[in-house]
Amino acid sequence: MRKSVARRTTVTRAAGCAVAAALGCAGLFAPPSSAAATAGELTVQYHTGSTGSDQAEPWLKVRNSGGASVPLGGVKVRYYFKADTAGASYRFACSWAVKGCANVTGTFGTLAHPTATADRYLEIGFTSGAGSLAVGADTGDLQLRFHRSDWQPLNQADDYSFGAAQSAYGNWSKVTAQLGGALVWGSAPAGNDPTDPTDPTDPTDPTDPPGAGATLFDDFDYSGHNDPRIAANGWSVRANSGGPGVPGATWAPENVTFPTSGGNAVMNLETSTTGTGAGTKQTEVLTKALKFRNGTYAARVRFSDAPRSGPDGDHLVQTFFTINDLKAPMADDYAEYDFEYLPNGGWGEPSNILYTTSWETYNPDPWQAVNQHTESRQSYAGWHDLVVTIDNSAITYYIDGRSFGTHDAAYLPERPMSINFNQWLIDLAGQTSTSPRAYDQQVDYVLHVKDQVLTPAQVAAKVAAYRAAGTTFEDTVPAS
Repeated sequence: MRKSVARRTTVTRAAGCAVAAALGCAGLFAPPSSAAATAGELTVQYHTGSTGSDQAEPWLKVRNSGGASVPLGGVKVRYYFKADTAGASYRFACSWAVKGCANVTGTFGTLAHPTATADRYLEIGFTSGAGSLAVGADTGDLQLRFHRSDWQPLNQADDYSFGAAQSAYGNWSKVTAQLGGALVWGSAPAGNDPTDPTDPTDPTDPTDPPGAGATLFDDFDYSGHNDPRIAANGWSVRANSGGPGVPGATWAPENVTFPTSGGNAVMNLETSTTGTGAGTKQTEVLTKALKFRNGTYAARVRFSDAPRSGPDGDHLVQTFFTINDLKAPMADDYAEYDFEYLPNGGWGEPSNILYTTSWETYNPDPWQAVNQHTESRQSYAGWHDLVVTIDNSAITYYIDGRSFGTHDAAYLPERPMSINFNQWLIDLAGQTSTSPRAYDQQVDYVLHVKDQVLTPAQVAAKVAAYRAAGTTFEDTVPAS
């Protein structure tokens, strides 16, 4: 199958909506060290990853230069810059971090006493998952970046913390570090000590920590597919027949299990086949209610390139998506937003490909679809943080903290949707053997925050807070 990146794209995709049949058409931060913080306990190194005009890339390392272990949850690092216009807002992203981007947070603030080279700052923090720094150890690379929300050019030349010639890591006193609230490294722009209580957070910036909002969070801590809490918490483990997938395949609730991985309970979706439709068992879990629309959707998902057992090569689809029902062919109030990973190709693709797709509508017969999509042809085996945000202007997809694709307002949802995970086979052409094989897709958690656009860092912090509080499930999203 061919796909293009046109704004409105007609696609001849036999699978249709990823689960149409199922719906009727198919933190808490670690406490600071108990020892009194003294200057010199932390050292910050910096080099610039980019001197270009579209985004700033401050790459940092934080080193423990003191005599005791330092929990990173008590560390804050500030990078100071001059806003290009008074009303400009900025967005933060973590491109890569040795400690894991999910454990790095970024928020923006305004300075109480603006100078010629600084009126804003980017503050970097760490979740409890980042752990501690032993004496003499450093965080390793923190490859960070930020850009204007409207992607207009930005000028780094007048930014206090920017060093155009800093092409390799070196100690950098124009970035500050706090430990347990005390300044232990660097010099802020004059009159802007980071411990000053009048130093406000920028109220207009989209990366500020959000207030409380209606939320669904599930850590998937269940005993099995027939645990009564699954239905009580609003989920359905699919057992009914129908597409998508191989004709004659069944949806097998018993193949949805809840093992432990990395200390957390996870949901495992097993899809198996013996090379025939009757010998194919697919898996799907979805919310029973259509009540989710604008806001932030996030999940940590483990994709698999190879089967757990048996020969490889099947045209498999592993997913996280939202969807509502198609009321009539080409109805314009249909909506679907997909992460779809094809480890062995399919739809005309020869090998690994990951799609994010925003749907406007489709006609099942003859097949016609209107959507917009972004794709990446590489392996995504392993755990990945998937985030999609929907506001009144765009749909934005993130993978592991990086912006993956932004889709247009023409594809915004008109009606509420369900939240879904499934794993299924497009066809049996990828592997023609009749030897049994089984594939696993795992889900660590799912989060939805109604009507709020969160950054990936904010998602990570919110999930960490739930786990620190021992909360395995919460649903305050009202019925639509």
